[in-house]
Amino acid sequence: MSYGWRKISIVIFIALIALCIFIAVFNSASGSYTADSVTKDYNLPIGQSMFENQSIVGTTDPVEVPLVNNFAFLSHQLQAFDLHGILMALSTGVVPFDFGTVAGEGIDSYGNVVNVKGPGFLTYAGDKLIVKQPDNYVWAYSAPSKWLQKTASGVDLYEDGKKTKSIPASEIKNLDYKNEYYNASTIADWYNYDAQDGSQFTLEKGMVGFSDGRNNISSSDVPKIFGQDVVDYANEYPTGSPILLYTGNYTEQVGEAYGTDLGSHPEYGDEIREVNARQFVDAWNGTVIPPQTSASGKDYVYFESASDSQAPGGSAAHGVCPSARALRAAVTSEGFDLPVGMCWDEDAVLFGYNPAQDITVYNNYSYPVKINMWTEGEGTGMGIYSQIVRYVPD
Repeated sequence: MSYGWRKISIVIFIALIALCIFIAVFNSASGSYTADSVTKDYNLPIGQSMFENQSIVGTTDPVEVPLVNNFAFLSHQLQAFDLHGILMALSTGVVPFDFGTVAGEGIDSYGNVVNVKGPGFLTYAGDKLIVKQPDNYVWAYSAPSKWLQKTASGVDLYEDGKKTKSIPASEIKNLDYKNEYYNASTIADWYNYDAQDGSQFTLEKGMVGFSDGRNNISSSDVPKIFGQDVVDYANEYPTGSPILLYTGNYTEQVGEAYGTDLGSHPEYGDEIREVNARQFVDAWNGTVIPPQTSASGKDYVYFESASDSQAPGGSAAHGVCPSARALRAAVTSEGFDLPVGMCWDEDAVLFGYNPAQDITVYNNYSYPVKINMWTEGEGTGMGIYSQIVRYVPD
């Protein structure tokens, strides 16, 4: 290295030391910021879900503030030995805001999300802003984000709580709202046969009541944050169901399988009974219940009626009780309560309860469980089985 370069290096080194001393001296004169004041100044979205490398202020450009009252913020460039950044700050009179003064874990000095695995969210920890990592399990409840509401003359369309359109009854059959589980015909049947004025038909579901306290999210954000699989699962279940959205590390523990057979009751029609038994299995197989919540079987599952003079209305969905007994045995063997809508009799499903949407199982564990159900064989000797899979945290 030549003498000239050595001299320049020494000058730069001395200048940096002098600048550090200058910053230390004038640090007390720097602008006074708190997590609360920064949140208000930049309208930070407290409670919003965030991912690695995302800016908490929603911009790719650094937030800049006047240098004159924020000399201490030059520590950004000093720590990175960014001479160009220092010169730019001195020449322009602005300096990147140092979020390190108001932020803690999960946020770097430039306001970017760092060291966060999965969908974290912006919140406070004491007097600091942080992006909290998701708990090992995150769940919420599905809620209408877009829905139709019956009126005396048709339906009103609501999106995120605001009425956006009124549709006359004659146009319902032409609606283009559909997914795997409903279409215009389904909506028309609901309007004509099931709904009362004020009844709602959910078209899209958001998520509310998060287990970790983060903000509710609309239907458009569910797939962006938690994936399309969550949307598909929520569509299968009644609105208001608890939905497991995120899992960290866990081990599956498979419980004992409990089974029964369909048996024969020709007075109710064994073919109808087999259909209903299979429908019950389809309604409950794969149902995931977050900890300390109650869940039902799937929506859009239909059962055949068989004549029964002892049933209210003169008919019942015979054939569901063998499947219900298998489910009852599996959940109560885990120490769970008898499911709502069931009894301990051979006829396990109470009259008046839909075997899919109305029966509910409460998970009293501190971790989620999944219900598996399946059949083997066919006819009156068909075997019906159920077991619980525990998502035990590692």
